[in-house]
Amino acid sequence: MEMESLGMGAYALALSFAAMGSAVGCGIAGMAAVGAWRKAFLKGKGAPFILVAFASAPLSQTIYGMILMNSLIGAPDTVPAMAKLTTGLFGGIAIGFSAWYQGKAAAMACDALVDTNKGMGNYIMVLGIIETVALFVMVFLMTNLK
Repeated sequence: MEMESLGMGAYALALSFAAMGSAVGCGIAGMAAVGAWRKAFLKGKGAPFILVAFASAPLSQTIYGMILMNSLIGAPDTVPAMAKLTTGLFGGIAIGFSAWYQGKAAAMACDALVDTNKGMGNYIMVLGIIETVALFVMVFLMTNLK
């Protein structure tokens, strides 16, 4: 019975670690957006609103953590508690790291876009590649819960 209770807490780990990564990633990208806007204002240029998209990009990983959490909650009783625990723990951490590094890349995109006013599509593609890591983790781990 003690091992079963560990498995029941796995859903909290999936969501919590994913959300922590989103918070860190959005914080990093948000600070860079504010700095880039400051730089634009000092140069007498307009502040590109699109930087909000960069700052908010890591938020989606919280949703992936929630989807993984719901899969853990709905997993059949035949899935071992240790499988649920490790899925929630390592899945949440991996999704969180994706958000964290997406925020770092978004921060660089903010700076680059304000400096050059070019490359928006390239920057979005890089953020999409990093996002794909979180999607892969979520989907591949969900298939393990059947």
